[in-house]
Amino acid sequence: MESPVESNVENGLPSLASIENWPVPTAAAAVVRADGTRAGAHGPTGRRFPLASVTKPLAAYAVLVAYEEGAIDLDEPAGPEGSTVRHLLAHTSGLAFDEHRVTAAPGTRRIYSNAGFEVLGDHVTGATGIPFAEYLRQAVLEPLGMVSTTLDGSPAKDGVSTVDDLARFAAEVQAPRLLDARTVLDAMTVAYPGLTGILPGYGHQRPNDWGLGFEIRDGKSPHWTGAGSSPRAFGHFGQSGTFLWIDPDARAACVALTDRPFGPWAVETWPAFTDAVLADLRAAG
Repeated sequence: MESPVESNVENGLPSLASIENWPVPTAAAAVVRADGTRAGAHGPTGRRFPLASVTKPLAAYAVLVAYEEGAIDLDEPAGPEGSTVRHLLAHTSGLAFDEHRVTAAPGTRRIYSNAGFEVLGDHVTGATGIPFAEYLRQAVLEPLGMVSTTLDGSPAKDGVSTVDDLARFAAEVQAPRLLDARTVLDAMTVAYPGLTGILPGYGHQRPNDWGLGFEIRDGKSPHWTGAGSSPRAFGHFGQSGTFLWIDPDARAACVALTDRPFGPWAVETWPAFTDAVLADLRAAG
């Protein structure tokens, strides 16, 4: 029998149908409750989409598995001098956005860095002797049944997946089986509080809070989640027009994947969509 997360429930929440009005060629979305059941879905949830930076939470989860397996330690050196695995996960290593160039001392600024996640991948490969894409498959994708998800390059941005697979991941993060719940709590808690920085697409944020591989909503404005999202909400969006948020207060997560690059259309539509989803969840009880 299929689990609730695997079943393709269409329009379980009325708000999900609004993705039909997004100015994109194709969109798919799903909402997963904290108990792992799927509250609703819409669109081609089995279609593979490039994830762009929604790859990062998957990569971070694999890094945390490596930590729990004892292959690495979160506070061991990695990346620039003075930087650790924890700094890299929290975008505080000092590495530039897309270059392996140091622009700040570790722990002093929040510099969103693809390069940092590439260093993380290399670090895990060096510690385990397993190429990072394969380690991700063995540690996260295969155990969760994410058979349509692959990492075809950089652990910062080259994942490809489906709404169905990311729904499985969202269920895992809300009720961890692969990690100790305390490790996941650490990942969704602000690391190096008070640091400012630029949230790509949304400008300078004071503070620009992140956990370990997940961006944290807090009081950021503007933001890609909704006005009704909890400050504790966390997740990631991608420049390929994708997002995953998990809201502990709503006890639910939402995945949306599209085939149009992020831009003003997403800035306009995503917050209202999120607020509508949250309203539907409250109404459903």
